[in-house]
Amino acid sequence: MSQILVVDDEVGIRELLSEILSDEGHQVRLAQNATEARQQRGRGRPDLVLLDIWMPDTDGITLLKEWSASGQLTMPVVMMSGHGTIDTAVEATRIGAYGFLEKPIALQKLLATVGKALAQSPAPATAAPERSIAFLGRAPLIVDLKARLERVRELRTPVMLLGEPGSGRHLCARYLHHVNTPWVAPADTAYLDDPAGKQIAQASDGSLFLRAVDALGRDAQRALLHHLPGIERCNARLVSTAGPSLPQRVADGQFDSKLYSVLAAVTLRIPSLREHPEDVPEIANLLLARMVEAKEVPLRSFSTAALNQLRMYPWPGNLAQLETVVKSSALVAPGDEIVPSDVSTALSQGDFGSNASLSGLPLDLELREARDAFERAYFEYHIAREGGNMSRVAEKVGLERTHLYRKLKQLGVSPPRKSDA
Repeated sequence: MSQILVVDDEVGIRELLSEILSDEGHQVRLAQNATEARQQRGRGRPDLVLLDIWMPDTDGITLLKEWSASGQLTMPVVMMSGHGTIDTAVEATRIGAYGFLEKPIALQKLLATVGKALAQSPAPATAAPERSIAFLGRAPLIVDLKARLERVRELRTPVMLLGEPGSGRHLCARYLHHVNTPWVAPADTAYLDDPAGKQIAQASDGSLFLRAVDALGRDAQRALLHHLPGIERCNARLVSTAGPSLPQRVADGQFDSKLYSVLAAVTLRIPSLREHPEDVPEIANLLLARMVEAKEVPLRSFSTAALNQLRMYPWPGNLAQLETVVKSSALVAPGDEIVPSDVSTALSQGDFGSNASLSGLPLDLELREARDAFERAYFEYHIAREGGNMSRVAEKVGLERTHLYRKLKQLGVSPPRKSDA
């Protein structure tokens, strides 16, 4: 029995299609708008979607793009419209739609299209699809970030992505990469000990992605500086990541200024998750749907209260920590719905798998990144505990206030604006 999701704002069309498809032996799920369609998709992958283009909240083309960008377009989608044009049909096909049905829909045309689409429907995923920048959210500052990424995507200029660990720097780097070209992301700095630069040469005409360059010691910095001409000769796009304190480290003489000037020819700042908490519920639902589809967790959904709890948490580990907590919440939840107590348990216990965490902090990071994440959470905890009174915070943590403010700036922690005098 195939599961077919019918998305249409006209109740008569929904009921008619449901009756016809049910008579053909299919299990039919209904949605009257894009919001309900997202919820239905989050509960599990249907075998086929019949999607109306013109809907009052979000049009079908936009929803199709969302599913494609988030890795959820893993089933055939047939678009429906009573006002369709050739351009619309072409755009839908380009995005990934299987076909197009014009209203009023002829019975034989409907059954023939459904039959062919189901025959080509891929098997349910056994592994989670690769994440995309759709998992960063849709808040205004994320929209601005995506626009900046789009502007530099066609350039060959080196790009440095500055942000906290787990903030999505890797997703942004992958977005800058052009498909069907080499993607080389060395797991360590062994490539720096390769005089011939053979590993770097593998990135010819593609992308060379260097993680956490701010963790490089003096010798490694000099070795990378030596390799830069070879990277340029092989026409590799150099994309690197670093913590938000790197510019200050350059100013303090702790990082080679010449190397920094090359790596940071274009610098993009990746916002921390706590800067756009309004995106947390949607990201959590996307992550959960991805895990359910990959059979990493049982079929679960978040209660509204649980999503609010996630939205209010400061997320010192950013997206990486959120993913850990979403998975843990789904695993510890005794029922089909994840409630606040399940989230609290996940936050206190951390993940049960490879992304183990201590008090919610990810441990699968390089030492410098893990230390920064801990210090960030440590200071945020004391600022919240003391109600933003920085004099008491300085006393509690044992730092002189000037040193405290300098440390917060290095970590990217904004002190409260209200006066503590």
